[in-house]
Amino acid sequence: MEIKEAEFISSITNLKDLPKKPLPEFAFIGRSNVGKSSLINMLAGRRQMAKISTKPGKTQTINHFLINKKWYLVDLPGYGYAGVSKEKRAGFGRIIEDYVKKSPELCCLFVLLDLRLPLQAIDLDFINWAGKHGIPLALIFTKADKLAVGAAQASRKKIETALLQHWHELPEGFITSSVKKKGREELLDFINSTLKSISQND
Repeated sequence: MEIKEAEFISSITNLKDLPKKPLPEFAFIGRSNVGKSSLINMLAGRRQMAKISTKPGKTQTINHFLINKKWYLVDLPGYGYAGVSKEKRAGFGRIIEDYVKKSPELCCLFVLLDLRLPLQAIDLDFINWAGKHGIPLALIFTKADKLAVGAAQASRKKIETALLQHWHELPEGFITSSVKKKGREELLDFINSTLKSISQND
């Protein structure tokens, strides 16, 4: 898939304000500071489509970007950052939970995991929570450029082994680097094949 157009549509804090035009949605989420904004920019081929901040927990809204006039890329708030209010920390955040459970157009929720770290408890909790609610998931292992190739593969395997203590079968997974644009083609191919599958079933 080639991304020819990427248009900012809305930044919302309430599901009643979701885009009026229903289209397939592919959402991205992860623990704060996992590299979500950098990955979204890399994926879309835009330097500043998603705003990057050195301050964790900055994104507190649901941001929709219309891609090729055919689907929405959805930038969700990060979870698990102690610097936000207790109300926002409750669960995974009301806006996150409402969107993930209630958005009728959500085709896939990409959960980002930092390859430099072992599986974090908050990530495990979120992945298990989403799985229990039947949310279609895929895993994105970020910051591969920070590790040697072998170390990145070994880290992914450790994370997946930890997940397999709770899952019989793991979601699709992708190793990425926003700096080196690693994984971009694979992710876009996955999204494209999902879109084709949806159109065939309509």
